[in-house]
Amino acid sequence: MKAITQAVIDNKADLGIIFDTDVDRSAAVDSTGLEFNRNRLIALMSAIVLEEHPGTTIVTDSVTSDGLTTFIEKKLGGKHHRFKRGYKNVIDEAIRLNSVGEESHLAIETSGHGALKENHWLDDGAYLMVKILNKIASARASGQTGGSKVLTGLLEGLQEPAFSVELRLKINQSHQDLKGGSFRDYGEAVLKHLENYIDSDPKLQKAPVNYEGVRVSGYGGWFLLRLSLHDPVLPLNIEAPSNNDAVLLGNVVRAALKEFPALDTSALDKFVQAS
Repeated sequence: MKAITQAVIDNKADLGIIFDTDVDRSAAVDSTGLEFNRNRLIALMSAIVLEEHPGTTIVTDSVTSDGLTTFIEKKLGGKHHRFKRGYKNVIDEAIRLNSVGEESHLAIETSGHGALKENHWLDDGAYLMVKILNKIASARASGQTGGSKVLTGLLEGLQEPAFSVELRLKINQSHQDLKGGSFRDYGEAVLKHLENYIDSDPKLQKAPVNYEGVRVSGYGGWFLLRLSLHDPVLPLNIEAPSNNDAVLLGNVVRAALKEFPALDTSALDKFVQAS
């Protein structure tokens, strides 16, 4: 992203687009160097798709921000269906929703994986970028100037967190606290304990609809602790209005997890102590 941003600025380009090596993930950069990735890319694609299919459901992975939900539902008039990590999970969920009568035209992850119903739900980064290029081209054809400003304008009203962090808490599979069980069983026990712990704190609120891990709002922000799809790791995502608010959320998780000695919380400890 840093390289493509610099190339756009150096060449006074209207837009920069970037792919991973097999072109199933993509992102873009506007003429000022503003990155369209993660929540911003989802917001931009949602704006384009909802112009074509008003009211449709946008399916995303679990780590999208609360500000994105507000943007999709209040500004764009769509529905945000926050599901699980894993691009296949997100795509399969969009297909399932359509099969039960809930219209969905976009399934997209914060990683840059995205698929559209009109493109047969193919995980195709190039197709996403063509949709974005078409938006610029149609704006130019109708007499609008300013290159990628039409894209930046579509993001007006998107609230973005002042602070966000992802920490990875590893499960030591050889620790005696696992009692011969699997890391998955241990991770599920951690999540269950955290869920019960949250119930006792009136300042915190569990997400009313949640498909993965434990997602909690409080102190103006939110956190999500979930079990990795494949590894003995519990990723912790925190977003908040300030570093201090993020630390308050981090301390909640830290206090709840101290009863699990097989869980390496050093990354979380370092985060709350350094802040």
